[in-house]
Amino acid sequence: MNKLALPRGPVWLASDVHLGPATPATQEAFLGFLEAAADEAAALLLPGDLFDAWIGDDVIRAAPPWLAQALRGLQAAAARVPLYLGRGNRDFLMGAELAQAVGAQLLPEPALLQTAYGQVLLSHGDEYCTDDQAYQQFRAMVRNPQWQAEFLSRNIPERLQLAQQARGESMAANQSKSMEIMDVNPDAITQAFRNSGVHVMVHGHTHRPGRHVLDIDGRRCERWVLPDWDCDHAQPPRGGWLVIDEDGLQIFDLEVA
Repeated sequence: MNKLALPRGPVWLASDVHLGPATPATQEAFLGFLEAAADEAAALLLPGDLFDAWIGDDVIRAAPPWLAQALRGLQAAAARVPLYLGRGNRDFLMGAELAQAVGAQLLPEPALLQTAYGQVLLSHGDEYCTDDQAYQQFRAMVRNPQWQAEFLSRNIPERLQLAQQARGESMAANQSKSMEIMDVNPDAITQAFRNSGVHVMVHGHTHRPGRHVLDIDGRRCERWVLPDWDCDHAQPPRGGWLVIDEDGLQIFDLEVA
């Protein structure tokens, strides 16, 4: 288990922000969130799907305006508070070049956080959705270093086209899947608690924010799900983050004017 010792203070976490050229309002809200985190957090963790798609770190060398703005916001936050980036199912190709460019560190997968509240298991969460076998096969493929090397050897327009094609196929496939299949599998969650020995788990991915109290082998455990963000297409707009401090965990909803 990959342990990550964090400063003894409030730890802020946000995931599934899905930044991209079509989400200007979400990006504006997220940039405000970064400023607030830099003011109040002891550490900021973004465990996956920060970007709606990430086709390789080399895109930052000639970043389009929306991305350049997002990178500046991340850089400004990282200059004031430790920043950690995690890989999700949309941005699994985030790597060392991006992290170095914004002054962040990459999160291990999964991460066993040492917080003021105690140990917390953190991951993006898609690995627990084991009922969705088609997705798990896709996940295994794209996480393979050989597949990634072949994909990154293509030029940027080719990668963009393949990413858009894959996204379209995924959206079409998800329309025929039940919400239960795309949610976490209870047995996978139980096994994660057993393997880690922790009492608290945090993940994103499912877009079903909340707190779940479980009994695992006689232990009282909690599974916290991070909110997803959408201030451009959702009505009402939504977003939020989780704070871990010495008193426990709490989800805060984004206040959108």
